[in-house]
Amino acid sequence: MARYRLRFVLQEFDLPPGITVIGRSLDCHLTIEDALVSRRHAQIVVGDDGAVIEDLGSRNGVKVNGATLRGRIPLRSGDRVRIGTQDLVFTAVDPAGFAQARTTGHLRLCATCKLPYAREALACPNCGATEQTEDDAVTASGSGERPHSWTVQLLNEALSRALRLGRASDADRIIRRATAQFEEIVAAGAALEVEALASLTVAAVETTILTDDPAWAVWAIDVYRRARQVPPTKLVDRLGAVDPKHRGALGVAVRALLERVSAEAGIASHDGFEALRRLEQLSRALDTGAAGDGGGAAAVN
Repeated sequence: MARYRLRFVLQEFDLPPGITVIGRSLDCHLTIEDALVSRRHAQIVVGDDGAVIEDLGSRNGVKVNGATLRGRIPLRSGDRVRIGTQDLVFTAVDPAGFAQARTTGHLRLCATCKLPYAREALACPNCGATEQTEDDAVTASGSGERPHSWTVQLLNEALSRALRLGRASDADRIIRRATAQFEEIVAAGAALEVEALASLTVAAVETTILTDDPAWAVWAIDVYRRARQVPPTKLVDRLGAVDPKHRGALGVAVRALLERVSAEAGIASHDGFEALRRLEQLSRALDTGAAGDGGGAAAVN
């Protein structure tokens, strides 16, 4: 059976055999945070004979290559699907795993709202404008940070919503996608804005608290170790709320971070010094708890 994907900005979503539901709800296989997207907006069905798309009675409809979808129609590689204000590109993938259509490594900057969007799109998915800036192409490996930050922000917003609703399985699914996207950014040699990184790592710790999986908090700590940076105070404080049974894993990660940042000079801001102080305090609390009887959670004040 042929393989298919949906491309959206810098992300690619595999379409497995069977039904993939697209919509605003976290229950969908592909969640799009867009006010014009219905909770269950459309579905793509992949079978032995190819893939078809169907509108699920959405309020604002679905367009394929600019034409309003009526009933069910087959999709061909390179077809552009508009759902709400978002443009997605349907692609077939050959057996070696390479998309037949051009990848989304290049973005356009909208001259109206200044947000990036896929080069294949006919208009900006955010504001509908068709005019681009003179700096037309922004590459995934370039020095600009906004395309990457925007991509991670979309995932971060969906993750924050899952956390607010206490939906552990959704939070776990989204954090896996968000951290994978972050690692791709790092591997490409690009940068992520400080605020976007802080939001993602704090959300990772909150995911650990909700799902009881220490991997995400350890990942958040390790991100700052690799970056040789002191994490923000909010992240350090939330680490203290992780279940005490995970002190051993957190302690190892925090000590490794401290070994890396303590050798780095130039913590210029008051917040940086305060965060380092709290991190050292947390490390001592984690070590004491891990060696003790596993009592209450470490407090960082």
